Amino acid sequence: MKLVMAVIKPFKLDEVREALTPLGVQGLTVTEVKGFGRQKGQTEIYRGAEYHVSFLPKLKIEVAVPDDMVDAVVEAIANTARTGKIGDGKVFVLDVERALRIRTGETDDSAL
Repeated sequence: MKLVMAVIKPFKLDEVREALTPLGVQGLTVTEVKGFGRQKGQTEIYRGAEYHVSFLPKLKIEVAVPDDMVDAVVEAIANTARTGKIGDGKVFVLDVERALRIRTGETDDSAL
């Protein structure tokens, strides 16, 4: 099993979710986060004063999938989250040692 973690622009969430559903992804976790990368933030104007925003709003999506689905999930996220502009985000893939569905006691792939 793998945990696919993606940091994307907030307005891309619905498109990403719609791309993952046909692949068989049955659930995902979304967290509102803030961060910066090569963008280094942005300058905004508020009440006539210009100020620099270092951390930009992003969404972190986490989805646990069986090993054989990883490439399709990563590709779906990358293709739908891409705008071609700086700040599109990143995708990370991590190993998952164990999973347990609390309600039924199912473990590992069955728990997904």
